[in-house]
Amino acid sequence: MIKKSMFFLLLIAFAACKNEKKVAISAQSIVDNAIAVSGDSLYKTKKMSFDFRNKKYVLLQENGKRIMKRIFKQDSTIVTDVKAAKFTRLVNDSVVAVADSTARKYDNAINSVFYFALLPYGLNDAAVKKEYLGEVTIKSKQYYKVKVTFSEANGGDDFEDTYLYWFNKETAKPDYLAYKFFVNDGGMRFRVAYNERYVNGIRFVDYENYKPKSESMNILEIDKMFQNNELKLLSKIELDNIIVY
Repeated sequence: MIKKSMFFLLLIAFAACKNEKKVAISAQSIVDNAIAVSGDSLYKTKKMSFDFRNKKYVLLQENGKRIMKRIFKQDSTIVTDVKAAKFTRLVNDSVVAVADSTARKYDNAINSVFYFALLPYGLNDAAVKKEYLGEVTIKSKQYYKVKVTFSEANGGDDFEDTYLYWFNKETAKPDYLAYKFFVNDGGMRFRVAYNERYVNGIRFVDYENYKPKSESMNILEIDKMFQNNELKLLSKIELDNIIVY
């Protein structure tokens, strides 16, 4: 009777082990969990505004479409750049002509600010390709390391860039990110998130922005360089006056 009971328990344990193996860690599940704890469905419905480097950024949601604005003073005028179906520039509420190359540059700049401000939400965009690189330790904490690249279709002008994200195993949130870019002579950056706060249910952070002392390094090793103090602080990325409604 005891042998039968032990055999039955072993079967249960074996079945449990098989079920555990089925729950494999994937880049997609890591990103989905991060979005769920950072804002989830609110990203699709909430409007917001914030200040960044002396400019005001506004996100509107209209009929399922996102309209992004950048507003700033230029001499005695108010300039409003609008990223929607197409780029539009208004000066004191009057539309002004902008060369296609300049419009593309401004459009990309606005998109970049919102991309970083709303991370990790953008990591499920259609052009994003995600790859799980395993677990790593940074400053005695465990992280899931995920590589992100972009398809050329819908990937924008910077589709060749490579991004890395480190998601805290306990909180599911991205505490670190890095990227290799090619515009303006190219380079690499490593960002450390700090000053986390939630505004009406959406997570925002500021960043310490670092660059490697040697540009010849492998972007995949930049977390090790950070821990070995081989990066230098360039700037801080800070959002002010955040409003979500």
